[in-house]
Amino acid sequence: MKKRYFDDLKVGDRFISEPLEVKGKEVIEFAHEFDPQRFHLNRKSAKRKIFKGLIASGWHTAALSMQLCLASDFRPAGGILGTGGELIWSKPVRPGDALRVEIEVIETRSSRSRPEQGVVKVRITTLNQHGETVQTFSPTLLVDRRPDQR
Repeated sequence: MKKRYFDDLKVGDRFISEPLEVKGKEVIEFAHEFDPQRFHLNRKSAKRKIFKGLIASGWHTAALSMQLCLASDFRPAGGILGTGGELIWSKPVRPGDALRVEIEVIETRSSRSRPEQGVVKVRITTLNQHGETVQTFSPTLLVDRRPDQR
C-alpha cells in the first residue's frame, strides 16, 4: 500500500476499510483480560443488564477500529501517531456485528515546532453492518513530510 505523506493528504480525503466480524469468543477473551464487567463476560447475565445481551468492551471496539485503520489504504508516513483526540461510543457492538471504518481528513496544517511533519486531524467513524455509527474517534496526528519538501 502507498505511504501517504503530509503533503499528499487534503481536507475531504476519505478512506474506507473492509469489514471485520466481531466474534463472541474474542469479546469474552478481551473482557477477561482488560475489562472484566459482567455484560462483557457472560451471555446469560448480560441479558439481565441494560444492554440486554453480550456486548464488546468499548476498548475492544477501539482496538478493532485501529486494526481496521491499519488494514485500510490510510497509511500516513511515520505511522498513525496521535497526539490526542475525542472518543465517543454511540452504540454497543455485539458478537456477529461486522465493523468497518471510514476515515476522513478534516484539517491539515504545518507544524511550527516540527518542520519535518504536518498536523492532520481525522474523523474515524466505526460503523456496523447496518451502517450505524458505533464509535467516533477524532484524533490529531503527526504525519511526516516528504523528505524532499522539508
